[in-house]
Amino acid sequence: MTTTTPKQYDVGGVLLPRPFKIRRLGHIGLNLERLDEAITFYTDELGFRITDELDMFDKVPAEARHFVEDIIADPRLIFTSNSSDHHALLLAHRTFGTLNGNDRKAKDITFSQITWQVGSLQEVVDAEAYLRGRGVEIGRVGRDMPGGNWEVYFYDPDDNMIELYYGIEQIGWQRKSRPHDMHYRGFETVPPLPQMSEAAEVQDALDKGIDIDSGWTPCEEHLKPAHDVGGVLLPRPFKVTGLGPISMFTEKIQEMVAFYTEILGFAVVEEAEHLGKRIVYLRSGTEHHTFVLADKALRASLGLSNHTSCLSIGLKVGSYSQLRAAVQHLVNHGYTVVDVPPELYVGIDYAAHLLDPDGHLVSLYYYMEQVGWDGKPRPQSQRRTATQPWPETLTPLSDTYVDQIYMGPLG
Repeated sequence: MTTTTPKQYDVGGVLLPRPFKIRRLGHIGLNLERLDEAITFYTDELGFRITDELDMFDKVPAEARHFVEDIIADPRLIFTSNSSDHHALLLAHRTFGTLNGNDRKAKDITFSQITWQVGSLQEVVDAEAYLRGRGVEIGRVGRDMPGGNWEVYFYDPDDNMIELYYGIEQIGWQRKSRPHDMHYRGFETVPPLPQMSEAAEVQDALDKGIDIDSGWTPCEEHLKPAHDVGGVLLPRPFKVTGLGPISMFTEKIQEMVAFYTEILGFAVVEEAEHLGKRIVYLRSGTEHHTFVLADKALRASLGLSNHTSCLSIGLKVGSYSQLRAAVQHLVNHGYTVVDVPPELYVGIDYAAHLLDPDGHLVSLYYYMEQVGWDGKPRPQSQRRTATQPWPETLTPLSDTYVDQIYMGPLG
């Protein structure tokens, strides 16, 4: 009997089972019915800042304008960020998702995309061929503007639009995004390699006479810096320092787990159950999980909206004291904390869950268990149990404040 040795790919000098390695959750997009309320919630209340805005009508040829206008109720695509990334959260009207085909098979898909970062442009290009060769449906490939990220889009078994990308635009101390006049470096096909560097692109724009300081600048004059957050005055008593994990409901849990582990390379950390239904935790790095799949039969049992397959969107804040302050701040602003069973956020001890204006569950937390070189999570017997009421201070765990620090000033 002969055995076939699995193919290995050279990824930066390391042999891996696939020609790319997912490093982190990059950004997500939401399609929302109450877009204006959602913009206020995620920016004014949670602290994401608008970094760019597109009018989708401007992207459509004149001869097709009437067709698009009949579908889209609001043409705005809002780019927001909690960090130096050009965008972490994209907000658009629900009808934009219809035009984009996000709900072509399942009307409860309200994610426009879920995006994972890989380590190089070479990995993006090689991923496209790898995915296509395994029968994965490709959406598009190239380079997006705004944002400047090189990407390949494709569909998972539930028909969610997934993106692998490299090289998203970084926004610095001036808070200015890349001007639209520099969007000529966008691509709609697999790019030939190698490509010029970002530094070379800036010089090319200068040579063309483009004002590189003319990009979008956020307007936040209506927000008053009244809260002391670790010695910095901010408009709210906390700072969102991380995006994720993303948790989703699915009716194809076995197929989805196989896709994300065998095709994309996620590792199953552990499984849990609630009301006899399966919940699977997956990771891409040292965090306990970046992605959660739960049996969709749980959605009604938890009292969550059946309009979306999103279980929750994780948002990490900078400390336990910030988490406590964030809960009080949001409750004072009229938001209600939703009770969620701990089996739905294993690896996180203290967390608060609230609903955005469209009914997406947002999970605020400060700590996530870290997984070491052996790939094993902490035994359940050694985990902290959250108590009520929350204590003012906590005893540190072995991995408290040892994950990646927020890279930059808080405001």
